[in-house]
Amino acid sequence: MKRCSWAESEAMQKYHDEEWGVPSRDDRHLFEMLILEGAQAGLSWSTILNRREGYRRAYHDFDPSQVAQFTSKDQERLLTDPGIVRNRAKVAASVKNARAFLEVQREHGSFATYLWAFVDGRPLQNHWTAMGQVPAVTDLATAISKDLQKRGFGFVGPTIIYAFMQAVGLVNDHLAECFRYEECKKFGAKVP
Repeated sequence: MKRCSWAESEAMQKYHDEEWGVPSRDDRHLFEMLILEGAQAGLSWSTILNRREGYRRAYHDFDPSQVAQFTSKDQERLLTDPGIVRNRAKVAASVKNARAFLEVQREHGSFATYLWAFVDGRPLQNHWTAMGQVPAVTDLATAISKDLQKRGFGFVGPTIIYAFMQAVGLVNDHLAECFRYEECKKFGAKVP
């Protein structure tokens, strides 16, 4: 079975095979991935994946309404939690992002509605044959990043947002030879 070469460990293979590239319209999952992708900045995805359960526990199963209420005392507590990445700027951004996330929900009805409007509701379908072809950032990721930053989000630079787009299926970046490519393509391709 061929899969994307980055899925080397058992945990990475499970994530690749079951989640990466699958279009998500669930606001709680979208919030989770936004927080995790921001936490990954400067680290490997496997580091974050290994701490995912710690994040779920510490962040009340990624309930943005609860995270938005975190006080400075809660943030200090998070900085002592070995189950997450203990980075002051990333922890502060996660609380700020929860508050901004709730604002987007109020304005658009859901974060998913806001996010999926950037791709007219259908995943962008790429056709890469080598990992070296997959970009780290695109013009669309830059546009989404700028809009999120304007709305008060942090740790949402264009590279983080492109990784987020890949994770939640706004774009199908599985290699063409990967067994997940065709499976993810079935979700409704839109050629960029």
